[in-house]
Amino acid sequence: MRSPNELFSDLEVTGQPFATAMQHADLLSGLLLIGAFLAAGNKGIPGGRRDWFAMMVFAGAGSLGGVFPQVCADGINAVCRNMEWSFRLPLQQYLHIVAGILEFAGITVALQFAFQRTRNQKTRIANVYRYLARAAFVAYPILGLAYLLNRLGGFVEPVFFVGFTAMVLTQLVERAHALRSSPVKGSEA
Repeated sequence: MRSPNELFSDLEVTGQPFATAMQHADLLSGLLLIGAFLAAGNKGIPGGRRDWFAMMVFAGAGSLGGVFPQVCADGINAVCRNMEWSFRLPLQQYLHIVAGILEFAGITVALQFAFQRTRNQKTRIANVYRYLARAAFVAYPILGLAYLLNRLGGFVEPVFFVGFTAMVLTQLVERAHALRSSPVKGSEA
Protein backbone atom coordinates (compact mmCIF):
# COMPACT_ATOMS: atom_id res chain seq x y z
CA MET A 1 0.00 0.00 0.00
CA ARG A 2 1.32 3.37 -0.98
CA SER A 3 -0.91 5.58 1.14
CA PRO A 4 -2.68 5.37 4.52
CA ASN A 5 -5.81 6.41 2.61
CA GLU A 6 -5.64 3.42 0.28
CA LEU A 7 -8.25 0.72 0.76
CA PHE A 8 -7.51 -2.98 0.46
CA SER A 9 -9.87 -3.20 -2.52
CA ASP A 10 -7.54 -0.80 -4.34
CA LEU A 11 -4.94 -3.57 -4.32
CA GLU A 12 -7.22 -5.69 -6.55
CA VAL A 13 -7.45 -3.15 -9.38
CA THR A 14 -6.19 -4.76 -12.57
CA GLY A 15 -2.68 -3.50 -13.28
CA GLN A 16 -1.67 -3.23 -9.62
CA PRO A 17 1.15 -5.51 -8.49
CA PHE A 18 -0.31 -8.84 -7.33
CA ALA A 19 -3.87 -7.73 -8.28
CA THR A 20 -4.73 -11.13 -9.72
CA ALA A 21 -3.42 -12.87 -6.60
CA MET A 22 -5.53 -10.58 -4.40
CA GLN A 23 -8.63 -11.22 -6.55
CA HIS A 24 -8.09 -14.97 -6.35
CA ALA A 25 -7.46 -14.77 -2.60
CA ASP A 26 -10.82 -13.03 -2.11
CA LEU A 27 -12.61 -15.61 -4.21
CA LEU A 28 -10.88 -18.57 -2.58
CA SER A 29 -11.27 -17.32 0.99
CA GLY A 30 -14.99 -16.81 0.46
CA LEU A 31 -15.42 -20.26 -1.06
CA LEU A 32 -13.43 -21.86 1.77
CA LEU A 33 -15.59 -20.08 4.34
CA ILE A 34 -18.74 -21.27 2.59
CA GLY A 35 -17.35 -24.80 2.73
CA ALA A 36 -16.41 -24.47 6.39
CA PHE A 37 -19.84 -23.18 7.39
CA LEU A 38 -21.60 -25.84 5.32
CA ALA A 39 -19.48 -28.49 7.05
CA ALA A 40 -20.13 -27.00 10.48
CA GLY A 41 -23.84 -26.88 9.78
CA ASN A 42 -26.61 -24.67 11.06
CA LYS A 43 -28.53 -27.02 13.35
CA GLY A 44 -26.22 -27.69 16.30
CA ILE A 45 -26.75 -24.39 18.09
CA PRO A 46 -30.23 -23.51 19.36
CA GLY A 47 -31.19 -20.25 17.67
CA GLY A 48 -27.97 -20.26 15.63
CA ARG A 49 -29.42 -20.60 12.15
CA ARG A 50 -29.79 -16.85 11.67
CA ASP A 51 -26.14 -16.07 12.41
CA TRP A 52 -25.08 -19.09 10.30
CA PHE A 53 -27.05 -17.72 7.34
CA ALA A 54 -25.59 -14.24 7.84
CA MET A 55 -22.09 -15.76 7.88
CA MET A 56 -22.92 -17.48 4.57
CA VAL A 57 -23.90 -14.07 3.15
CA PHE A 58 -20.58 -12.69 4.42
CA ALA A 59 -18.61 -15.50 2.78
CA GLY A 60 -20.52 -15.34 -0.50
CA ALA A 61 -20.13 -11.58 -0.73
CA GLY A 62 -16.41 -11.93 -0.05
CA SER A 63 -16.14 -14.29 -3.02
CA LEU A 64 -18.06 -11.88 -5.23
CA GLY A 65 -15.61 -9.13 -4.32
CA GLY A 66 -12.90 -11.22 -5.95
CA VAL A 67 -15.03 -12.01 -9.00
CA PHE A 68 -15.84 -8.31 -9.53
CA PRO A 69 -12.69 -6.36 -8.61
CA GLN A 70 -12.65 -2.59 -8.77
CA VAL A 71 -11.72 -1.08 -12.12
CA CYS A 72 -9.84 1.85 -10.60
CA ALA A 73 -8.41 2.78 -7.22
CA ASP A 74 -11.02 5.10 -5.74
CA GLY A 75 -9.17 5.26 -2.43
CA ILE A 76 -6.13 7.03 -3.87
CA ASN A 77 -7.25 8.38 -7.25
CA ALA A 78 -9.44 11.51 -7.18
CA VAL A 79 -10.43 11.12 -10.85
CA CYS A 80 -11.59 7.56 -10.19
CA ARG A 81 -13.47 8.65 -7.06
CA ASN A 82 -15.25 11.47 -8.95
CA MET A 83 -16.17 9.13 -11.79
CA GLU A 84 -17.46 6.63 -9.24
CA TRP A 85 -19.64 9.20 -7.48
CA SER A 86 -21.07 10.38 -10.82
CA PHE A 87 -21.76 6.76 -11.93
CA ARG A 88 -19.44 6.90 -14.94
CA LEU A 89 -17.55 3.66 -14.23
CA PRO A 90 -18.34 0.16 -15.50
CA LEU A 91 -20.91 -1.93 -13.63
CA GLN A 92 -18.11 -4.09 -12.22
CA GLN A 93 -17.00 -1.24 -9.91
CA TYR A 94 -20.47 -0.96 -8.39
CA LEU A 95 -20.88 -4.73 -8.08
CA HIS A 96 -17.65 -4.74 -6.08
CA ILE A 97 -19.01 -1.99 -3.83
CA VAL A 98 -22.29 -3.85 -3.31
CA ALA A 99 -20.36 -7.05 -2.53
CA GLY A 100 -18.32 -5.14 0.06
CA ILE A 101 -21.44 -3.69 1.66
CA LEU A 102 -23.04 -7.15 1.80
CA GLU A 103 -19.84 -8.58 3.27
CA PHE A 104 -19.75 -6.04 6.09
CA ALA A 105 -23.53 -6.27 6.60
CA GLY A 106 -23.51 -10.07 6.68
CA ILE A 107 -20.90 -10.39 9.38
CA THR A 108 -22.36 -7.49 11.37
CA VAL A 109 -25.82 -9.06 11.34
CA ALA A 110 -24.26 -12.40 12.31
CA LEU A 111 -22.55 -10.72 15.24
CA GLN A 112 -25.80 -9.07 16.33
CA PHE A 113 -27.65 -12.40 16.22
CA ALA A 114 -24.85 -14.25 18.03
CA PHE A 115 -24.62 -11.51 20.65
CA GLN A 116 -28.38 -11.62 21.27
CA ARG A 117 -28.40 -15.42 21.36
CA THR A 118 -25.62 -15.62 23.96
CA ARG A 119 -26.23 -12.43 25.97
CA ASN A 120 -27.24 -14.29 29.14
CA GLN A 121 -24.44 -16.84 28.93
CA LYS A 122 -21.18 -16.70 30.88
CA THR A 123 -19.08 -18.69 28.39
CA ARG A 124 -15.90 -17.66 26.59
CA ILE A 125 -17.80 -17.72 23.31
CA ALA A 126 -20.42 -15.32 24.69
CA ASN A 127 -17.65 -13.05 25.99
CA VAL A 128 -16.03 -12.92 22.55
CA TYR A 129 -19.34 -11.89 21.00
CA ARG A 130 -19.79 -9.21 23.67
CA TYR A 131 -16.30 -7.79 23.08
CA LEU A 132 -16.76 -7.85 19.32
CA ALA A 133 -20.15 -6.11 19.59
CA ARG A 134 -18.68 -3.37 21.78
CA ALA A 135 -15.76 -2.92 19.41
CA ALA A 136 -18.09 -2.74 16.40
CA PHE A 137 -20.21 -0.12 18.16
CA VAL A 138 -17.13 2.09 18.51
CA ALA A 139 -15.41 1.21 15.24
CA TYR A 140 -18.24 1.51 12.72
CA PRO A 141 -18.59 5.30 13.03
CA ILE A 142 -14.82 5.58 12.56
CA LEU A 143 -15.00 3.36 9.47
CA GLY A 144 -17.86 5.46 8.10
CA LEU A 145 -15.81 8.62 8.53
CA ALA A 146 -12.77 7.01 6.93
CA TYR A 147 -14.83 6.03 3.88
CA LEU A 148 -16.70 9.33 3.58
CA LEU A 149 -13.65 11.52 4.12
CA ASN A 150 -11.39 9.16 2.19
CA ARG A 151 -8.83 9.27 4.98
CA LEU A 152 -6.97 6.56 6.88
CA GLY A 153 -8.86 3.61 5.40
CA GLY A 154 -5.57 1.71 5.31
CA PHE A 155 -5.47 1.86 9.12
CA VAL A 156 -9.16 1.38 9.85
CA GLU A 157 -9.93 -1.56 7.55
CA PRO A 158 -7.35 -3.90 9.15
CA VAL A 159 -9.03 -3.44 12.53
CA PHE A 160 -12.23 -4.77 10.97
CA PHE A 161 -10.40 -7.63 9.29
CA VAL A 162 -9.03 -8.71 12.66
CA GLY A 163 -12.55 -8.53 14.09
CA PHE A 164 -13.91 -10.48 11.11
CA THR A 165 -11.31 -13.18 11.70
CA ALA A 166 -12.22 -13.38 15.38
CA MET A 167 -15.90 -13.66 14.48
CA VAL A 168 -15.32 -16.40 11.89
CA LEU A 169 -13.13 -18.41 14.26
CA THR A 170 -15.57 -17.99 17.15
CA GLN A 171 -18.51 -19.10 15.01
CA LEU A 172 -16.62 -22.14 13.74
CA VAL A 173 -15.35 -23.11 17.20
CA GLU A 174 -18.84 -22.75 18.65
CA ARG A 175 -20.34 -24.87 15.86
CA ALA A 176 -17.61 -27.52 16.09
CA HIS A 177 -18.16 -27.77 19.84
CA ALA A 178 -21.92 -28.13 19.27
CA LEU A 179 -21.30 -30.90 16.73
CA ARG A 180 -19.07 -32.79 19.17
CA SER A 181 -21.59 -32.36 21.99
CA SER A 182 -24.65 -33.54 20.09
CA PRO A 183 -25.53 -37.23 20.35
CA VAL A 184 -24.77 -39.28 17.26
CA LYS A 185 -27.95 -40.53 15.55
CA GLY A 186 -28.41 -44.26 15.91
CA SER A 187 -26.21 -44.57 19.02
CA GLU A 188 -29.13 -44.31 21.43
CA ALA A 189 -29.85 -47.98 22.17
